[in-house]
Amino acid sequence: MLGKTYLTKQASLLLEFAKTTSDSDLSAKLISKAADLKSQADPLPDKDQGPKAPDVTLDDGPDRPSGS
Repeated sequence: MLGKTYLTKQASLLLEFAKTTSDSDLSAKLISKAADLKSQADPLPDKDQGPKAPDVTLDDGPDRPSGS
């Protein structure tokens, strides 16, 4: 699933492109797609819920004294 941050950024980029084009049909399509992305992003939580990294433990390497 795509996160809220990603969807919001994509919608923002589409709106920027819509402002720069002189083709009114293309602009309308970009704005419509941006609205679709925004409606997908709205119900999502503010923080993206990506997979969490596993806990990392440091091994006793040659430069670290042993804990035993």
